Amino acid sequence: MSGAALPGCRFCSRPLEHVFVDLGTTPLANSFVDPEGAAEAEPRYPLRAYVCDGCLLVQLPEHSSREEIFGGDYAYFTSVAETAREHAEAYVREMVERFGFDGGSRVIEVASNDGYLLRYFRDRGIPVLGIEPAPNVARAAVEAGIPTRVEFFGVASARALAAAGERADLLLGNNVLAHVPDLNDFVAGLAIALAPGGVLTVEFPHLTRLVEGNQFDTIYHEHFSYFSFATARRVFAEHGLEVFDVAELPTHGGSLRVFARHAGERTPPVGPAVAELAGREERAGYGELAVYRSFQERVRETKRKLLDFLRAAKAEGRAIAAYGAPAKGNTLLNYCGVGRDVIDYTVDLSPHKQGRLLPGTRIPIEPPARIAETRPDLLFILPWNLRDEIARQMAGIREWGGRFFVAIPEVEVWG
Repeated sequence: MSGAALPGCRFCSRPLEHVFVDLGTTPLANSFVDPEGAAEAEPRYPLRAYVCDGCLLVQLPEHSSREEIFGGDYAYFTSVAETAREHAEAYVREMVERFGFDGGSRVIEVASNDGYLLRYFRDRGIPVLGIEPAPNVARAAVEAGIPTRVEFFGVASARALAAAGERADLLLGNNVLAHVPDLNDFVAGLAIALAPGGVLTVEFPHLTRLVEGNQFDTIYHEHFSYFSFATARRVFAEHGLEVFDVAELPTHGGSLRVFARHAGERTPPVGPAVAELAGREERAGYGELAVYRSFQERVRETKRKLLDFLRAAKAEGRAIAAYGAPAKGNTLLNYCGVGRDVIDYTVDLSPHKQGRLLPGTRIPIEPPARIAETRPDLLFILPWNLRDEIARQMAGIREWGGRFFVAIPEVEVWG
């Protein structure tokens, strides 16, 4: 970045001088291409993540606006994934049992997607409200009977809720914290929208799991920030929210569910998991820059190994198809330069993706039935966090000797 002003940290504003990982230039990971537009060039943006030497927030500069990412025909519908539905139902059950939410409570979800989670509260007779920026996704929620406001959440929308007497007894945001470019506005909004005595839960991929699991493909332009527990606590504290508990989850390759309340409230008390996880991160080196600086070479080695595997498979005459059209898969394929010369097509359950092309690589997206029709030798599971679910769904490939493989954390083949 010689000759250009360094971007500033979106939390503490310090200049970002240290590169965490550089994945080249890629298109937006969820900007799928319609076949009639296949001849048109896509905008590509640097995919270079930095780590702040002040607060240690890992982040991408904002190359595309939130309106560009979420304001059009957004293709990600959470309810498509069976594991996401199961996770949501278990979450609702835990919140009701632990905190006693009932018909007199108000539950608000920020980035509520298609209402996949709120419907489980609604079915228990608990009033709900969703806030979702993608109009087409919010429309699906409304059609499913989930009241939903179409807007980007922040201080302005939180003040509107408070003025209307609609602050939340349970305020939740799952897999949204990484998506907000104005982090301080968003978290300040959470503090305003949370009722006195209310509980906030926020789920996000855990940075330590990203590093230790070599999950570089979870970095894409729609994700602006990547959080360690220590940095997340610091962000919440800055806006008057105290973390009182934390749970480690298997979702998305390893996530955290952080529980917070207004600072100064005595209940719920701060539990032992908070100090335990904070201490574990510190001992693993996440309070220093060295662990962040070592990540780039591991990523390069993964790319080399994947390309060696694919070259050998094609040299042997094997047909390769992929399963899934997730954002993480598009980061992986674009960074590694894997296109239609290697992968014939991919399949996806979402009808919103079928018939379109992956961004950058232009690999066509087909319905899952295409696998049985063409009988590929190898099936590349791009959403590796759903590998077991997908392997169960596609178990029929074993009938013709087909095998599965993933590339993260390293190339692994089974069948």
